[in-house]
Amino acid sequence: MPSFLLDPGTVAFVGAGPGDPGLLTLHALRALQMADVVIHDRLASDDILAHTRPAATRISVGKEGFGPSVPQTRANALLVAHARAGARVVRLKGGDPAIFARLDEEIAALDAAGIAWQIVPGITAASAAAARLGQGLTQRGRNAGVRLVTGHDAKGFADQDWRALAAPGAIAAIYMGKRAARFIQGRLMMHGAAPTTPVTLVENASRADERVLPATLATLPEAAAGLDGPAILMLGLAPRAARATAKEALA
Repeated sequence: MPSFLLDPGTVAFVGAGPGDPGLLTLHALRALQMADVVIHDRLASDDILAHTRPAATRISVGKEGFGPSVPQTRANALLVAHARAGARVVRLKGGDPAIFARLDEEIAALDAAGIAWQIVPGITAASAAAARLGQGLTQRGRNAGVRLVTGHDAKGFADQDWRALAAPGAIAAIYMGKRAARFIQGRLMMHGAAPTTPVTLVENASRADERVLPATLATLPEAAAGLDGPAILMLGLAPRAARATAKEALA
């Protein structure tokens, strides 16, 4: 594999992973060490940002669901302006830059300005959360696919194929879902999901302050109300230890 290069006047969209700097890829680390300007979102942890060059300029363009956010047009303008000035620019995004991260909007702005770009994939929160649970995102005989969905979009709570998500054995990672927990619960149960369906909430996945809250569809809103940090809802998955304990109780 060729070594990573970031040329002056270009932009690299870099996945920061879920937060643990040990989960950065080698290309991501190299990009951070080469960047003159790092434009990062709210989910890029301080431990990740510590790997930037001391002389690099850091600019936050964080967004928070139903909260204060830097307009997307502002983020686009910053990318274009700094690249046009000849800087090596890293657009640092939590997780993987291609998953719920407005990647295409920013690429479109760069294309319109004639600025070259590249993408450095990262580990997404669903993978980190599943690893913490000791569960596979897919399992032979249970589910042949997994859905990555968002709890809300630019218009509010996001609609999904609820019938498919409510099917027995369905597995889904729901990003940005904690404030939509009651909406998600209602839609799933309306389409036939059992109240006992496991839903595990993983807050700050992979970080030092990570929390894992096992719940069911029936208790999901109450569990989500206790979360402060970024969280992912793992529909259909319980921590492996909890599942083993439940089986022993039934034996």
